[in-house]
Amino acid sequence: MDRPNKPSAISPSGTGPQPSVHSERGRVVASLPTGDSVEILLYGATVISWKANGRENLWVSEAAKLDGNKPVRGGVPIVFPCFGPPPKDHATGSLSQHGFARNSTWEYLGKSTSESEGKLASGGDDSIKLDFGLSSSQLTEDNKKAWGYDFALVYSVTLKRDGLQTMLSVRNQGEKAFEFQMLLHTYFRIDDISKVAINGLGSTTYVDKVLDATTHTQSSPSLTITGEIDRVYSGIKQDTTSITQDGKPRLDVTRDGISDSVVWNPWIQKAKGMGDFEPKDGYKNMVCVEVGAVDGWQKLEAGETFEGGMIVKSHA
Repeated sequence: MDRPNKPSAISPSGTGPQPSVHSERGRVVASLPTGDSVEILLYGATVISWKANGRENLWVSEAAKLDGNKPVRGGVPIVFPCFGPPPKDHATGSLSQHGFARNSTWEYLGKSTSESEGKLASGGDDSIKLDFGLSSSQLTEDNKKAWGYDFALVYSVTLKRDGLQTMLSVRNQGEKAFEFQMLLHTYFRIDDISKVAINGLGSTTYVDKVLDATTHTQSSPSLTITGEIDRVYSGIKQDTTSITQDGKPRLDVTRDGISDSVVWNPWIQKAKGMGDFEPKDGYKNMVCVEVGAVDGWQKLEAGETFEGGMIVKSHA
């Protein structure tokens, strides 16, 4: 796909170790001199691994399909242009659940140095940005018929020391306005769900999908998970939602340009009912804290661009 500011190859900063990137067998892997790394499938532009300080921060099912056969169960699937089953009376009504971004093959646009926070002590670069693109011309014929708008997505994945930034840019390249929703459906790996708390959602209104999509307001500043949870929080005032484990900081998830989040864990029965969820007790080691724009619809007029995503910090 065409992109006005396609990233150029990294120019070494001079002395010191440099980030490394290699692409093979439908995936792109980047590493920093610190050992931090990220791995992205071209199928769905799905981030399937992010390691910081030698620790894996993303959960991927042992039964996940990584061959382009179906959307990946785990990692960071991209939801676009609809969240959940689309309403039949909407322009997205003929699409499958969560839209087509997560099961389309994206193009790797290249690598670049990002606006770095500085150099490593050794003189090497401390961050690297990878860009992926998906446009209307790359869709299957079925998806083109189901959602016939001219669009371009650019998904930027930036690996930093102890951090990962993922940003989705949506551009309307056609002459007709269109509406969409987007969500980064992130599965975080944790040690024990019974020892996890999620902070930063207090006093926020949410739709509880477990309780017949009824609306509630979270009274407690801290959320603990003791059963199936599927909540859509909207209009969150605090930018950052933090995950603690045993009372200690584990991950900080900061929304950028968006104000909604979903918290999901299938728990025992739901996990048993999903064929691609393994091990069946894997719900103990994962929690989804997903950032997006899913409360209503985002409207883009011809030529307009939307951008939103997240910055995640890992605590050792």
